Amino acid sequence: MKISKIKFLKSSAKVTECPATTLKEFAFIGRSNVGKSSLINMLFANKNLAKISKKPGKTKLINHFMINDEILLVDLPGYGYAKLSKGETKKINFLIKDYLENRNNLFKLFLLIDIRHDPLNTDLFFINYLNEIRKKFNIIFTKADKIKKTDLVNKSTNYIEKIDSQYLDNKFFISSSTTKSGRQDILNFIMK
Repeated sequence: MKISKIKFLKSSAKVTECPATTLKEFAFIGRSNVGKSSLINMLFANKNLAKISKKPGKTKLINHFMINDEILLVDLPGYGYAKLSKGETKKINFLIKDYLENRNNLFKLFLLIDIRHDPLNTDLFFINYLNEIRKKFNIIFTKADKIKKTDLVNKSTNYIEKIDSQYLDNKFFISSSTTKSGRQDILNFIMK
C-alpha cells in the first residue's frame, strides 16, 4: 500500500458525531501505554499524525483520518492503565463501547498488545468483551524492538495459544515503531 494522501477529518466525543461517510473504517485500540500513537505514525509515515505523549491516556476522543481518499483510519482512546479520574474513565469506556457496538462503518479492528507481557487482566477482559459482542479483531504486537529477536516468535505464539479459544481470527502481526518492522505486512493486510 502506497500512502499518497492523509487528511485529518475530525475528533468526535460521541459516535453520533463521527463523519457521515460510507467508507470502511480500520480502527486501532489497545491499553493506554501500548504505543498506539507511535504505531499509527509509523504505519502511515507521518510522525505528527497521532499525538504522542509520555503520559498514557492522551487520546480521549475518536479521531478519524482519511487515507488515499479510500479508507478511514480510526484512532480510538486506550483502555486500562491511564491515570484518569473515575468520571473520565467512565466516559471513555462508554465512548469505546458505543463505537464498537454501534458504528456500522467499522470494518476491521486492530487490538494492540505489548509483546513484552504475558496476557494482562485488562487485555483479557477486553478480549472477552469483544467476543461477547461478536467483534472480530486482529492482534498487532507492539514494541518488538524491546525484546530479543529469538524471543519474538515464542512470546507471540504463547500469547495466541493462551487466548486461542477467544481469538477467532488468528492472523497477527509483530511490529516496532522504532525499527518499522511489520509495517508493510500490516499495510498489505489493510489493502486486501
